[in-house]
Amino acid sequence: MNNCLGENRNSTFVYMGKKKKVQTVQKSILNLFDQYPTKTFTYKQIAARLGVTDPSGRNHIIKSLKKLAERKIIVQESRGSYKSKQRKNYHEGILDLSGKGVGYIISEKFEDDLIVTSNQFNKAFSGDTVLFYAYPGRGKKRREAKIIEVVSRKSNQFVGTLQKKNGTLFVRVSSKISPVDFFIEATPKMKTEDGDRVLISFTQWKETKSPQATIEEVLGAPGETDTEMHTILAEYGLPYKFDYHIEAEANQIDIHLDKEEIKRRMDYRDVLTFTIDPTDAKDFDDALSFKTLPEGLFEVGIHIADVSHYVKPGTLLDDEAYQRGTSVYLVDRVVPMLPEQLSNKVCSLRPNEEKFTFSAIFTLDAFGNIKEQKFGRTVINSNYRFAYHEAQHIIETEKGEIPANISLTSKGYTTNQQVVEAILQLDKTAKVLRKKRMQSGAISFDKEEVKFKLDENQQPTDVFVKTSKDANKLIEEYMLLANKKVSEFVAKQDPKKTFVFRVHDEPDEAKLDQLKRVIGSFGYSLNLASAESTAHSINKLLKDIRNKREQNLIDTLTIRSMSKAIYTTQNIGHYGLAFDYYTHFTSPIRRYPDVVAHRLLQHYLSNNKPPKQETYESLMKHCSSREILSTKAERDSIKFMQVKYMEKHIEEEFTGVISGVVERGIYVELEGNKCEGMARPQDFPGDYYVYDEMNYAFVGEKTKKSYQLGDKVLVRVTAADPIKRHLDFVLLGHTE
Repeated sequence: MNNCLGENRNSTFVYMGKKKKVQTVQKSILNLFDQYPTKTFTYKQIAARLGVTDPSGRNHIIKSLKKLAERKIIVQESRGSYKSKQRKNYHEGILDLSGKGVGYIISEKFEDDLIVTSNQFNKAFSGDTVLFYAYPGRGKKRREAKIIEVVSRKSNQFVGTLQKKNGTLFVRVSSKISPVDFFIEATPKMKTEDGDRVLISFTQWKETKSPQATIEEVLGAPGETDTEMHTILAEYGLPYKFDYHIEAEANQIDIHLDKEEIKRRMDYRDVLTFTIDPTDAKDFDDALSFKTLPEGLFEVGIHIADVSHYVKPGTLLDDEAYQRGTSVYLVDRVVPMLPEQLSNKVCSLRPNEEKFTFSAIFTLDAFGNIKEQKFGRTVINSNYRFAYHEAQHIIETEKGEIPANISLTSKGYTTNQQVVEAILQLDKTAKVLRKKRMQSGAISFDKEEVKFKLDENQQPTDVFVKTSKDANKLIEEYMLLANKKVSEFVAKQDPKKTFVFRVHDEPDEAKLDQLKRVIGSFGYSLNLASAESTAHSINKLLKDIRNKREQNLIDTLTIRSMSKAIYTTQNIGHYGLAFDYYTHFTSPIRRYPDVVAHRLLQHYLSNNKPPKQETYESLMKHCSSREILSTKAERDSIKFMQVKYMEKHIEEEFTGVISGVVERGIYVELEGNKCEGMARPQDFPGDYYVYDEMNYAFVGEKTKKSYQLGDKVLVRVTAADPIKRHLDFVLLGHTE
């Protein structure tokens, strides 16, 4: 280490005047403490760091340390050990790399992000928590930061491309993760090829240009579907296979039901019960039972797989489920939270199999009013399995004849009339429940889901949009009812009970004001006087813009104004659903918070005392973070498949809607298949266009013609890069 004290580790002090020499020693010591502000050093460690080996030099270090401590510039932790005195402008934050040689630090201490130039990263990767020194930016620029040290790594595993150069191995990761390549310090045990996509583990970063790493796994050749799906999972730290010991523990679970346990449960095996799920579903974690009662009443049982009966705290299965937090649904595969023995067999509510369930059972009238409710562990035997489109056919025709082209088995059949009446009654009441929710202020966004048709090689042959129909909404309403009433049952008990909630905060006021300003130019308005009036006003807005030119723009801005739902023990209600109490209870096969909700509910049904809230809050924070990662992975898999599909349509023209406007260009979402790509302003036709951030638009300098968020446009596809998951368009003009 070169410094004013010595030229190398074996050198002694450079001779200079005594006063100047002392000042130089102190400056070098302070520079060292600046680099490692949280570490404690002895004089011997400091001497070694500064390359000082002679007794005279060490003596100067001892004297300088004492003087700096006397002046309270550093702190003496114990005899002979010293530590930096934290300065007020040292802060913690998270580094976010842009991929263009500039980073940003996100910190609660500052309203705006701070800029970090590439020479100030100090061995930090994107996402790392860092200690930084803040200072004013030059001119009118935002504040800048210098990273002092890495407090904690977000991850030690990364995905990159292997490069072999003269017998040396390097791995290049995304520039949004690290600006430098990783040096592979040991010969990999597995066979590798130049250009392979690999998973690496960071090991150390000495005084060298490159961080060191080892290769953990070869994911495959870039661009192949299997490789890219594994890459997406690895990028977010989401495992795609189970350890042998976890599989072994799952396989030891007996699928047969214990007779003594059956006696302890409410028995619903003789009550009409069925499941309604997607065609390709393998795990069935919810079923509905139906029974008519006197005086126009009926009983609906919402039966949920009793995962908590099999997955016990302290087991490998529970630890793994907690770490995963959720199942991950990629386009071509499901990465389950629980091994197949549980998710598809033991816990799955398959037809004509006796299963243990945890149930919410309600006596309702035709208007959706609850007359009685009960919660507890049950045993069921599902009589029928329906796909959504089969149930939809029954709702639309009011008959039980299922034609071959709709049937799950591709054979026509007629279902029991009792089932038809049950589905029709449940649908009728579900619509009443939904109407009540809307009247209470629930936000009504029409859900559109991108789906793909894949060939035998998992290549996309078609992209289409799936909309939610009555059968989907039927299931949704009863799941919402169970989630609402379970949380309400626990939360209203006295004394207060620890529980886990799914909460959704009110919209961001600044974003709502921005939305109000934009929609005003189209002749719409919002009443933001209260949370209730805002919700009703937003619903009216969404209804008024249906099938209008500006629908896409306003839909997008409205969604962006909404807060994100999270898991927590601190209940604030669910704004989007207009519920004062809400939890996730209905999907324990694929969501860990639901397993926790089951355990806590049974804990209270057994009259036990509330556990510590802090423990469960920590669990829920983890689950919220895992949900975010899972959602990002799912979106990336959709993006990959969309780009893969569009490879076959280069140079073709499509109509689309401007879905995003940023300084570097506009994003356009194609009609029909929802594929999204970017068109850059230098390619806009007929004028030089200037970015208008306030109005989400680009405006022509001469013509004043604008391209705004929500506009319908014509584009030509010019490039498709599945590896980067990116489409390039050239904008041709408006379509209307």
